[in-house]
Amino acid sequence: MAIPCPPFIGSEKLSIESGAMSPSSPSPLILTQDELKKIAAYKAVEFVQSGMVLGLGTGSTAKHAVDRIADLLHQGKLKNIVGIPTSTKTHKQAVSLGIPLSDLNSHPVVDLAIDGADEVDSNLNLVKGRGGSLLREKMIESACKKFIVIVDESKLVAHVGASGAMPVEVVPFCWKFTQDRLQNLFDYAGCVAKLRTDNGGEKIFVTDNGNYIVDLFFKKDIGDLKVASDAILRLAGVVEHGMFLDMATTVIVAGELGITIKDK
Repeated sequence: MAIPCPPFIGSEKLSIESGAMSPSSPSPLILTQDELKKIAAYKAVEFVQSGMVLGLGTGSTAKHAVDRIADLLHQGKLKNIVGIPTSTKTHKQAVSLGIPLSDLNSHPVVDLAIDGADEVDSNLNLVKGRGGSLLREKMIESACKKFIVIVDESKLVAHVGASGAMPVEVVPFCWKFTQDRLQNLFDYAGCVAKLRTDNGGEKIFVTDNGNYIVDLFFKKDIGDLKVASDAILRLAGVVEHGMFLDMATTVIVAGELGITIKDK
C-alpha cells in the first residue's frame, strides 16, 4: 500500500544543509532530480538504528544515504553501525567517511540495506545494475531482513525493461556466445543484446568481480519475470541478472509533490 507523506508546500523551496531539511525563503518549488534523490535517501536513513549491520548501496541515490549515515555517526546520533558495501566504489566512499566496514562472511545476516534502482514496477520488482554492481548488490540485499529502495519518480515503470537496459553479468570466456544465447532467449520481445563498453566503446566494461555485462534491450514486455529469471540463470556463462524480484520490502519515491512510501 502506498502511504503518501505530507507534500512539500509549493511556496517553499526545500533546502538540505548540514544533514537537515528545512524550508528557506519563499520561492517556486523547483527540485532537480538529484535533490529528489537526496530527499528519498534521507527519508530511508530514518529507518537506521544504532547497532545495525547495514548494506550500503551503490549509485547516485545511494551515495546520499551513505553520506547521511556518516553524518549521523559523526554527530553521535548513530552508534555501533557496521556497513557492508555493495561495490568497490561504495567501499572507498565509506572508508573516506569513517564508516566501520565488514562483509557477509562475518555478518551473514544484514539488518537493513538501502539502495537505489534503475526501474521499479507496480509490484516493487526492480531492475538494477546499470551502474555495474548488480552481483554484489544482489548478494548483500538478498541477505537483508529489510531492503529499502530509494528512487525519484522517473524510475517508476509499467514493466521491467521499459526504460532501458536489463543488465546480465557474464563470464568473459566466450562472452559473444552467451550474448547471442541471451538475445535469442528473448527474441519474442524484440531483444537486442549489447556488450557494455567504457570510454565511448574503446574498451570493455569490467565489473568489480572481473566479469563483463551484457545489456538486454526489450521492445516489448517480457512477460512472467520468474520464468524469464530462471531461463537466464540456466544459461552456462551467466553469473547473475539485474532483475531483483520480490526483494524490496519498502520503496521510497520522491516526487515534486512529496514522498510516497510503498510497502510490500
